Amino acid sequence: MEKHELRAAASLAAVFSVRMLGLFMVYPVFADFARHLAGATPYRIGIALGIYGLSQGLLQIPFGVLSDRIGRKAMIVLGLIAFGIGSVIAASAATIGGMILGRLLQGAGAIGSVVLALIADLTAEKSRTKAMALVGMSIGFSFLLAIVTGPAIAGWVGVAGIFWLMALLAVAGIAITLFVVPAPRRLPTQRATETVPALIGASLRNPELLRLNFGIFALHAMLTAGFLVVPALLRGTLAVSDRDQWLVYLPVLLVSVAVMAPAIIAAERYRRLKGVLIGAVAAMAVSQIMLAVGGKDVYLLLGGLVLFFSGFNIMEASLPSLVTRTAPAGSTGTATGIYSSSQFLGIFAGGIIGGWAHQAGGAAGVFFFAGALAMIWLWVAAAMHGPALSHDGGHLPVTARRSAQR
Repeated sequence: MEKHELRAAASLAAVFSVRMLGLFMVYPVFADFARHLAGATPYRIGIALGIYGLSQGLLQIPFGVLSDRIGRKAMIVLGLIAFGIGSVIAASAATIGGMILGRLLQGAGAIGSVVLALIADLTAEKSRTKAMALVGMSIGFSFLLAIVTGPAIAGWVGVAGIFWLMALLAVAGIAITLFVVPAPRRLPTQRATETVPALIGASLRNPELLRLNFGIFALHAMLTAGFLVVPALLRGTLAVSDRDQWLVYLPVLLVSVAVMAPAIIAAERYRRLKGVLIGAVAAMAVSQIMLAVGGKDVYLLLGGLVLFFSGFNIMEASLPSLVTRTAPAGSTGTATGIYSSSQFLGIFAGGIIGGWAHQAGGAAGVFFFAGALAMIWLWVAAAMHGPALSHDGGHLPVTARRSAQR
């Protein structure tokens, strides 16, 4: 990448990261904190955790379309202001209703699609893949860092303090956007990288894209539902305080990354991506059964967490690439916009259904819900045969796909 392109990609990755860092930090500690709020029930706690995804999912595409009209930076700043206001309301909430309102407003800052469109504006086509990869890596790093540090920081400043930190991070994101991110000289029409309303219907009728959209929906529904009950299991089974739960998450995540990296490399080298993906979904399904029936057993609990996060990391690394490779020419932006919305709606579904399952059936009810979702996903994934996959289930190299498109 050229120097100005690297600056654009790095600064926008920072904007993405400062917002996602706080959001991920609250995952491992939210359920225990929210149960002390007035009016809290397991169901309402699930709504409060997941409703962020509802506003995010519904507003991703509108934010992207509006940014074509009034400017990328303006929409990013507007989204970060909404995120900051929601963070302040959540930090000050004394009732579960106030927390739900704060989380809803946090999600209203749906800047993901705008950030990606601005990257497309500020980079040449030959550099765009590297720029997008930089953003993706920053999000992945933010997730790992936040899950590990969230419990420790909550033990220091409290969960309300994390929400105040989110507000400060929103201000930092606004400053980066205004003073560090380069301003595009013009707003070109990038049909390949932007959400085009006229193409939404075609993308929603594409069976291969629908399978991938369901996959990211299920993945984040399972993640969100799991964090409603896993912290309590760590306290009860491992006798680990909320503050010290990073001592569990750190090795679990390190092992899962160690599993993910060779699995992805092997899938690419031996053209067996479909097999690896199906194996990852199957591993997550097994993990939910282990957690449902053996959550009070140390070895089954730790084994289930390692299996789940190994599958999670494999899917999180593979699905975005598959979407861009599966989308028909000229509709990549539309396909990724729908994909992103599916991810956030999965967060909402995981929160609300997971909260209901927790209230009705305890921790086991949550894991049985997530396990059933994984089994449906396994059936859906088994039918994958899109252009990003070879007929024998392997993965076509990028160069081969580009040659085929030409």
